[in-house]
Amino acid sequence: MAKKSKRRVRDTWREKSWYTIKTPVAFEDKEIGETPAKDADLVIGRTVEVTMRELTGDFSKQYIKLQFEVDNVSGNIANTKFTGHKTTTDYVRSMIRRGTSRIDAPVIVTTQDDRKLKLHILAVTTRRAKSSQQKFMRETIKELVTNVAAEKSFDNLVETCVNGKLASEVYHNAKKIYPLKRVEIIKSKVLN
Repeated sequence: MAKKSKRRVRDTWREKSWYTIKTPVAFEDKEIGETPAKDADLVIGRTVEVTMRELTGDFSKQYIKLQFEVDNVSGNIANTKFTGHKTTTDYVRSMIRRGTSRIDAPVIVTTQDDRKLKLHILAVTTRRAKSSQQKFMRETIKELVTNVAAEKSFDNLVETCVNGKLASEVYHNAKKIYPLKRVEIIKSKVLN
């Protein structure tokens, strides 16, 4: 009987370097994680999801999840770009009650510096609205958001979407049409 020869197992972990992932300058260049890779080029394209609470320390923003994608590596620092955000489904569900209407208004906007974003705005009424009122509300919200986005730079728009200022602006203008309980930008996606 022949003895089994021992094969040397190569430890691929030792060959990898660790890269520190940082947010874009618009999000204060904060460290949001680390990732291992054999080569810096392999880090590019990786996505990281982080909650707003982890970035700002504000626990009331726990339900907002931000998505970043590594777009360049310098040394052992992986720099990211903002690709979108979303709110947790349990938070969205908690806003909607019986006797209210949910008005979804997805809209594609173009910023002042010619960047495109898809925003999904959710408005919740205080009582049930007729379909004609919902339609008018949806059109008003889309028009308002498109106009606001056209006046802002990409970074500025992203900041106002994530921190709730755009939602509050929409709320104050749209509540004149029909009584609203809440307006939230539940999703955003960068298209270019």
